[in-house]
Amino acid sequence: MIQKMTPQEKLYEIKKESITIFNIPILWFFVIVSITLLAMYTGNLPAGMVGALLIMMVLGELFGWIGDKTPLLRSYLGGGAILSIFGAAFMVHTNVMPAETVDMIQDFMQSGGFLNFYIAGLITGSILSLDSKILMKVGIRFAIPLLAGVLIAVLIGGITGLIVGDGLIYSILTIALPILGGGMGGGGVPMSQLYADVLGNDPGYYISLLVPAIALGNLFAIILASILNGIGNKYPHLTGNGVMMPGLKVEKKKTTYNIGQMGVGVVAGLLFLVVSQMLQQFIPLHAFAIMIVLITICKLTGALPKVVIDGATQWYQFVAKNWTFALLVGIGITFTDLSVILEALSIQYVIIIASIVIGAAIGAGFVGKLVGLYPIEAAITSGLGMANMGGTGDVSVLAAAKRMELMPFCQIASTLGAAFIIFLASIFAGLL
Repeated sequence: MIQKMTPQEKLYEIKKESITIFNIPILWFFVIVSITLLAMYTGNLPAGMVGALLIMMVLGELFGWIGDKTPLLRSYLGGGAILSIFGAAFMVHTNVMPAETVDMIQDFMQSGGFLNFYIAGLITGSILSLDSKILMKVGIRFAIPLLAGVLIAVLIGGITGLIVGDGLIYSILTIALPILGGGMGGGGVPMSQLYADVLGNDPGYYISLLVPAIALGNLFAIILASILNGIGNKYPHLTGNGVMMPGLKVEKKKTTYNIGQMGVGVVAGLLFLVVSQMLQQFIPLHAFAIMIVLITICKLTGALPKVVIDGATQWYQFVAKNWTFALLVGIGITFTDLSVILEALSIQYVIIIASIVIGAAIGAGFVGKLVGLYPIEAAITSGLGMANMGGTGDVSVLAAAKRMELMPFCQIASTLGAAFIIFLASIFAGLL
């Protein structure tokens, strides 16, 4: 005899089935988590891409779900984005994650190229999916708030350092410019060599001074991105919700996914990256900066067939939807050293860093408004795009701001802006 469920039991079953993580019913998702962790702790995770991507996706979606469901984290601290980064970093810091798993993920992220693979898909698809008129109208305005954000951040950081730190020039050289320099590869490493050449000492000495500023600046940028998203939700007239400029009508078409076209999108993203890296040998710019210029030219001239544009757009949407939290876990494990961050935590140091990041965002947002951009989008891209850790920081900031479609603009700030920061560093280093 089949026993009928009461209305309350039916309601419970419906609610239980409606709770999902990564579109999987929550009970089944935790079965997946349990099996994955069992494989990790018993040393049975396959080496290479298979084991690394599995643990990154499972932990990323778990941390992302918890962070986006926790009120304080969701509203003010970046939600799932920041929990994915720092939850993973905490597992490494406390040795909760086995060393062999850490090494495997770090290899996958760096020598395995997953970070570049992800960013290439985002840049290619997000630019090609834009209307050509948007690229033309926004592009000619973007440099103005970018420069304004940098100059205001440097000025505020120097003055704050003069009041509570080690002086104006020293604070600019060791805190403000590293934060605005596009991360370690684009800013920290060349900046340390420049300081060594001009001021003496070994480049490693300056690296130790710059790393805490870069790491903490990235943290503040992520938090501020989440706050700006909240401000935009409360005051809708300040934001285009991912559109840079008022008056630009962006039609959000319903995408019909085509597996074959997505394959074309993968090839397009990788090919643009390879060509850009080849051109980097002759052009003194970062490969991503060259890539942005190339794709923009192709878009504006209509050089690419529709199948490539559609494929790149679909692949970009797949990557952003399914791998963002996974990548953030990889960023936490590979690029986020909690020991460095904790050692640098003094009240004075935090005040200086907060003033720099806030100054960059406010300066870029205010000037962006003056030149016709939405202030929230201008603050996120040309402000926080400068204040984060380059490519990894761009992903983290945009995930916290829930505006992944702004990746091309953040990349422009991180890559082209970094060259301007190195120029400023040479000037201020000469003053000492």
